[in-house]
Amino acid sequence: MRVELNLSEIRAAVKSALAEDIGSGDVTTLATVPKSLTFKTVMRAREPLVVAGLEFAKAAFLQLSSAVKIEYLVHDGTHVARGDNLLRISGSGRAILTAERVALNFVQHLSGIATLTAQFVAAIKGTRAQILDTRKTTPGWRRFEKYAVACGGGRNHRLGLFDMVLIKDNHLAALQDEKPSAVAAAIQQARKKFPKLKVEIEADTLEQVAQAADAGADIILLDNMTPEQLRKAVKIAKGRAKTEASGGVNLGTVRAIAGSGVDFISVGALTHSARAVDIGLDFEE
Repeated sequence: MRVELNLSEIRAAVKSALAEDIGSGDVTTLATVPKSLTFKTVMRAREPLVVAGLEFAKAAFLQLSSAVKIEYLVHDGTHVARGDNLLRISGSGRAILTAERVALNFVQHLSGIATLTAQFVAAIKGTRAQILDTRKTTPGWRRFEKYAVACGGGRNHRLGLFDMVLIKDNHLAALQDEKPSAVAAAIQQARKKFPKLKVEIEADTLEQVAQAADAGADIILLDNMTPEQLRKAVKIAKGRAKTEASGGVNLGTVRAIAGSGVDFISVGALTHSARAVDIGLDFEE
């Protein structure tokens, strides 16, 4: 799955952000910038990064003045160097200054996610594993943040609680007395209730991995396992279920995790810990 955004949701998010920022009016710009004044500006990367969210910036400027001209100099998903220009914006000085912070907030945050994702993807290059995101997202921004992960070369996991069954330890606790095992019972019930959905189940032990594979899970989530445990789990599941490593994943550990042979590595940090990258709006001579 790859999240693709549509213009209506982008414009709605930008409209809300502008209303929050402007309130009753941008008093500083209204007091100091003549209505007739026009600017020529560029949105510029101040560090190496992977771009995401340019359509949000475009929407911000155009919502304040439909006469503003936007020129794309790169596109989302592009790796750029420090000093590279991303957008050229020209037109009403008031519109540009008032929309500046909202436009930058979207692009800096989403490009930060894309950039961090690209670092994880690069760290496991040459292995079979793919980097996945999680549901650990900013409330209301999930689709945007998952889109940014895709821009960075990652793969989108389930979008929410509705599009895939993911049985975790707390779900298994409710079935602890079932036979032959809670794992088998959970998978069986999920298949019966939602036959068209993929079923993934968390395994904390190699015993649970075997139970999950025997019961026909599509994916087995290997929670907080060491690389050696992961290798054994992959061997148990081979040919029967895909494997996903989760927990303890960072840029220092991800290569070893990928080397275990797992199919996927989920990384919550992509969306909950990515820093906003440094991007500025500069005047052109």
